[in-house]
Amino acid sequence: MRDDQVIVAIDGPSGVGKTTTSKLVARELGVPHIDTGAMYRAVGLKAIRRGIDPSNAEEAVRLAADSSIEFRWVSGVPRVILDGEDISDQIRSPEVSMAASTISAISGVRRVLVELQQSRGRARGGVLEGRDIGTKVFPETPHKFFLTADSRTRAERRYRELLAREDSASLEEVTEDMVRRDRQDSTRSDSPLTCDDTYTVVDTTSMTVDDVVGAIVTSIRESLSD
Repeated sequence: MRDDQVIVAIDGPSGVGKTTTSKLVARELGVPHIDTGAMYRAVGLKAIRRGIDPSNAEEAVRLAADSSIEFRWVSGVPRVILDGEDISDQIRSPEVSMAASTISAISGVRRVLVELQQSRGRARGGVLEGRDIGTKVFPETPHKFFLTADSRTRAERRYRELLAREDSASLEEVTEDMVRRDRQDSTRSDSPLTCDDTYTVVDTTSMTVDDVVGAIVTSIRESLSD
């Protein structure tokens, strides 16, 4: 199997560097980067804009089914497109994060988006990031990585991301939001955040992004050469 046919699952909680790592691993392997979390964030943003309660399952499923979500490279940068609009920056706020976490717990929404994720991955391979890629979306792939980091490091990373986007959230607010989301993601009944012995665990606390990417790409290529 060639690099461009592989499916890579990168799971883990907020703030471990999944998005940055996944994009770079995808570039190294020459496969698409499929940001599954951004899909739920897109639906969450749409719910907020329309004044819909994210916990309203019927409305949330309808929103997901009626949404066009694409990933495009613009000037060398991956962007998230919802119904023809670039929403890459709008979906990273704490409010959208919590809406996405609520919506992702709805089974009907997950069915809609997982089907889309699977069809894209099977068509061209890909690096998919999220919280249940290796357990629910592509449990058959041998290339599963679970990223972790201590809670303080994770909160500081997310805080720096928000500062770079000129978000006014404080470090304390970011930390509290992260704790709430971790609890919600880990305890939801449908496809919770979990890590089993089929994953390679990578603690990113003291690692650079290049170190993490290098470790994952090396592991994949060694597996392919066996």
